[in-house]
Amino acid sequence: MTASKNILIGGITGGIGSAVARHLNKQNHTIFGYARSTDRLNQLQVELPNILTADCNATDSSELAKTFKEARESMGSIDIYIHAIGTILLKPAHLTQEKQWLDTLHINLSSAFYSLKESVSIMQSQGLGAILFYSSTAAQIGIANHEAIAASKAGIEALVRSAAATYSNRNIRINCIAPGLTDTDLAKPITSNPQALEISKKMAPLNAIAKPEDIASLSSWLISDEAKFVTGQCFTIDGGLSKVVPKPKA
Repeated sequence: MTASKNILIGGITGGIGSAVARHLNKQNHTIFGYARSTDRLNQLQVELPNILTADCNATDSSELAKTFKEARESMGSIDIYIHAIGTILLKPAHLTQEKQWLDTLHINLSSAFYSLKESVSIMQSQGLGAILFYSSTAAQIGIANHEAIAASKAGIEALVRSAAATYSNRNIRINCIAPGLTDTDLAKPITSNPQALEISKKMAPLNAIAKPEDIASLSSWLISDEAKFVTGQCFTIDGGLSKVVPKPKA
């Protein structure tokens, strides 16, 4: 059984971030989470009154540095960092405006880089740590109209591999998970459309989309002591979409 850890979660109010927080809270870890929405942070604290929270925009490097400092001072250390921050832009390249591209890049990739920088700065002095990011199936296979999200999330996977190599001698493990379509508020434009949802389900051999709890379960294992020999990896949770050709129906 993994000992209690001090865990910082970025994007804790999102569908995946909040599911991970609930999962880890049941394991009696100390949790500090940040997000941009004060209202959603307050709502989550009503549900999980023992967690610590802060308002923070992860695309602002100076604001992020202050939040990491606050989290470390509040908990005493940051043993684990989980970066559940991202956005979805479904547009072909020729219809994507420059601002949309830059926003997608900053939210998905720049925030991850800034958080990595702050995490390893703290964890190196501690002599160990684990960091978890989230990519996307769209970064691994070609899916139409996903150019911006695919490029930004693919950057996360490359970031994870390089950082895992850089900090392995400091006992810092760095991994990521690439979910397929997941039933979260962020995916509502797709999941709230019955036709789009049915098409998305049929794309996956398991004929379903992921639940946030599916992602939380693997997340919990990857940051645990049970995964102490795992680093530089990206695990896919997409119902087989990126790896499996479904058996034809009889």
